[in-house]
Amino acid sequence: MKNLRFSPLKKLEIILEGEYQEFATDLLDRIEVKGYTIINNLSGKGSHGFHDGHLMFNEDDVLIMIIAAVPESLVSPILQGLAPFYNEHSGVVFISDIQVTRLVKFSD
Repeated sequence: MKNLRFSPLKKLEIILEGEYQEFATDLLDRIEVKGYTIINNLSGKGSHGFHDGHLMFNEDDVLIMIIAAVPESLVSPILQGLAPFYNEHSGVVFISDIQVTRLVKFSD
């Protein structure tokens, strides 16, 4: 790995109900996040108890996680855009420091 160059970014893990996926991805697109991964059918336990990840009626009835690696300069605009949503809806955002190769995939 001596030829790999690592660059620092922030990883956002945005967890919310599937019916609000378009809201979150539209926000990321407007802020010009270069890409993201969506994981459907999450299971876990939180303040509202245990949430089972299997599909009940449709994909809107499950929790999803949107993962994005972004420059630090985009973290605040994303969180500001999500703050009003999380004042009214359940979910959470995890933010981690990460290192990536191929920085060109994540920034201009």
